[in-house]
Amino acid sequence: MVFKGNLDIDPRGMIYESYRIDGISLEECRMIFLDWALEAAKADMHGDLKVLLNEYSIDNPSHPMTQVITDGLNRASETGRRGGRAGRHT
Repeated sequence: MVFKGNLDIDPRGMIYESYRIDGISLEECRMIFLDWALEAAKADMHGDLKVLLNEYSIDNPSHPMTQVITDGLNRASETGRRGGRAGRHT
């Protein structure tokens, strides 16, 4: 089995691997994040983003993926949106 990070919320290791790519751009991180978010669309996207930041941002504060996750968390907080089925029911 290939190690792809410690998080169940990133089963394919997409976020984990993005932090391992030297010279990855902000735009590339956005594309990876979007792919992860579409696949992971769960009821608690806000909570999942906090978990990702806790896992990766301490050792990688200036990484573009940290910025993308932080932006996603801020937008989720501003709009009050939730992902997955919970986000479709009002």
